[in-house]
Amino acid sequence: MLSGSMPPMYPVLVDFGFFKIHSFGLMLALAYLAGSWLVSRELERRGIPSSRFEDYPVLAIVGGVVGARLYYVAEHLEKLERNPLGTLFGSTGLTWYGGVAGGAFAVLFVAHRHKRRLWDLCDSFAAGLAAAYAIGRIGCQLAGDGDYGIPSDVPWAMAYPNAVVPTDVAVHPTPVYEMIAMGLAAWLLWHLRTKPWAKDGRLFGLYLVLAGVERFFVEFVRTNEVVFLGLTGAQGISVIVVAAGLWIFGAKRSTEPPQRRRSPRKRGRRPAVERGTPRLAGS
Repeated sequence: MLSGSMPPMYPVLVDFGFFKIHSFGLMLALAYLAGSWLVSRELERRGIPSSRFEDYPVLAIVGGVVGARLYYVAEHLEKLERNPLGTLFGSTGLTWYGGVAGGAFAVLFVAHRHKRRLWDLCDSFAAGLAAAYAIGRIGCQLAGDGDYGIPSDVPWAMAYPNAVVPTDVAVHPTPVYEMIAMGLAAWLLWHLRTKPWAKDGRLFGLYLVLAGVERFFVEFVRTNEVVFLGLTGAQGISVIVVAAGLWIFGAKRSTEPPQRRRSPRKRGRRPAVERGTPRLAGS
C-alpha cells in the first residue's frame, strides 16, 4: 500500500498570511481555462461568431459552479446550519450532477438570447466539459476534500493526511480514478468531434453516456450512502443521465425539420368529348 509513503495533501499551495492560494481553487481556475479554450476552438470550427466566444464558456462555468454548490448544500443541510458561510463559499464542496444542471441552464439561457441552435452549442461543449471535470478532480485529490473512497488494500490505495477531510486509513483514490476516466473521455470526444455523425446533439449525448457510466461505477467504491435499490443518489442520477444521453444520441438526428415531398397531383382527364370535340354541323 502507498499509505505509509504518500506525501501529505496540499489544500493550501501558497500561504502569504493575508492571502492563500488553495489547490482546489487553482485547479478549478485551470479547469475553466482549459475547458474554455477547447470550447472556443470548437465554437469557431462550427461557425459561431467570434465576438460571442466568451459568453458561452463563462456562463456555462459560472452556472456549473453555482449549480454544483447548491446541490452540495442541499445534500448537506446539517453543514449549512453549523457553518453557513463556509458551506456556501468554501473552497470545497461541489457535485458533478448539480454542475451539469447549472451549466446546462446557463447555456440554454444564452442560446435563447442569441438565437443559436442548442445542439450545436451542446456538441461544442462536450470535450471541454469532460476535460474541465478531469482537471477539477486533480484539485479534489490535492485538497483531500472527502471525495475519496472506502478503505482498501489494493496496491495503489492511499491515505489523505493533512487534508481538508483527513484520514490515515488507506482508501480508494477515487478522484484519481475519475481524473483518468474523464481525461480519456475528453481525448475521445475531441478526436471524434469532426466525424460526420458528431452533430445534432450526438456528441453531447455520447458525453452524457461516458460521464454517467464513469460516475455510476466509481460510486461502488465511494462512501456515499445507499438511497434505494442498493444504489446511491449519484448512481440513480447517473442512470437518468445515461438514459438521456442514449436518447439524444439515437433519436436526435437533425435540428432541421424534414422536408415533405410533394407528390405530383393526379388530375383526372376528362374524356375527349368533354374537352371540346368538334361538333357536327346541325347537331
